[in-house]
Amino acid sequence: MPYIDSYYADNRISIAPFAALTEHIQADVCVVGAGLAGLTAARELAAAGKSVCLLEAHDIGWGASGRNGGFVSDGYAEGMGALEKKLGRDHAKALFALSQEGTQYVKDRMAGFAIPQLPMGRNWLSVVRHDVGDDMLRHAAQMNTEYGANYEARSTEEVRASLKSDSYFQGLEDGNAIHIQPLNYALGLADDARAQGAQIFVQSPATDLQKLRNGFELTTSNGSRINCGQVILCGSAYMHHLYPRIEGAVLPVATYVVTSAKRPDLLENAITYRGCISDNRRAGDYYRLVDEGQRLLWGGRITTQRSEPKKLATLLKNDIAKIYPQLSELEIEYAWSGLMGYCVHKMPVLRELEPGLWTATATGGHGLNTTATIGKVVAEAVAGTSDRYQLFAPFKAQWGGGLLGRLGTQMSYWAMQAQDRWDERR
Repeated sequence: MPYIDSYYADNRISIAPFAALTEHIQADVCVVGAGLAGLTAARELAAAGKSVCLLEAHDIGWGASGRNGGFVSDGYAEGMGALEKKLGRDHAKALFALSQEGTQYVKDRMAGFAIPQLPMGRNWLSVVRHDVGDDMLRHAAQMNTEYGANYEARSTEEVRASLKSDSYFQGLEDGNAIHIQPLNYALGLADDARAQGAQIFVQSPATDLQKLRNGFELTTSNGSRINCGQVILCGSAYMHHLYPRIEGAVLPVATYVVTSAKRPDLLENAITYRGCISDNRRAGDYYRLVDEGQRLLWGGRITTQRSEPKKLATLLKNDIAKIYPQLSELEIEYAWSGLMGYCVHKMPVLRELEPGLWTATATGGHGLNTTATIGKVVAEAVAGTSDRYQLFAPFKAQWGGGLLGRLGTQMSYWAMQAQDRWDERR
């Protein structure tokens, strides 16, 4: 299946193509899913000297990995305060340090790719839509002191100097964060993994997984087979009927993204900040300027519905105009959606499901650092070089409730949106 029509797809780099699997092969490890977590795991295992094959049902970064906002920052979807309360400070700090490794991993890979990438944008400004007084100052001081973050609080005046909207108040700027073209990063990572020795096969959906006496056998849709000692499942919300225990734990949650036509004359009157931007609502907007400030890329509207709204571009254009009335004439050139994988505990799932069978998944809402974090750590576990995967042991593959779970999740989002509106009115 070709890439969906998107700004990313129309501006992707060109690499040597990958082919479908058409024979029976053997490998030490088989990775399922050529999203960013799977590509990272395959690359790291190949670099460690393992024979690795990677199966992808569509193409490199075809799913959420190539459709997201492109934000890379430290931390997880679950806040550090909640993690500290659940796990204790030392455990929470160790997880945060891993997330910092993930951010640095993306930076290092981008700098080392053989094929030039678009320059990385730097910094992330998270803003609030109601006055929180000195909360940002206190939070920045705590995170910098206790977790080694690089946060700086911004006053309402500072925020509105670069984001010309009365909707915003204080902000928190992350100096470690970057933003990238995620599909190009996925393609560069695949090319790098291939250079390390990984065998990558596209248009090769895994349709059957069997446990053998001395390993596993995976079968693709055309009947080709892979025999391997270990398997890593990284299919997230796009994996179906291969391992129900994981598929039932990963809730598919859709988010929408649009990119404007080139209108620097309009945009300079609204947004002069060159980093990525989001608000801290429970279901907020996230956006950034691309094409050297000539276009606006904007995402939002979380839902558990798989179908795409008929008037997607209009919906998000209206969202933009509510924040920036001066952009009401901005035309939308691209509009698309993507399914992200979430778990109810708001953390990724990284664990050994049974001897030799691993999963590294559910990175929706975390930012791209987490795909690098869990891909790298699961590779270490499979290669036997570290046991750091045990830091994620409390976050099990908890059943998401099926259809009722999706309905419950949607209702909880509606409740969060109502709470956001109440906070702003108050």
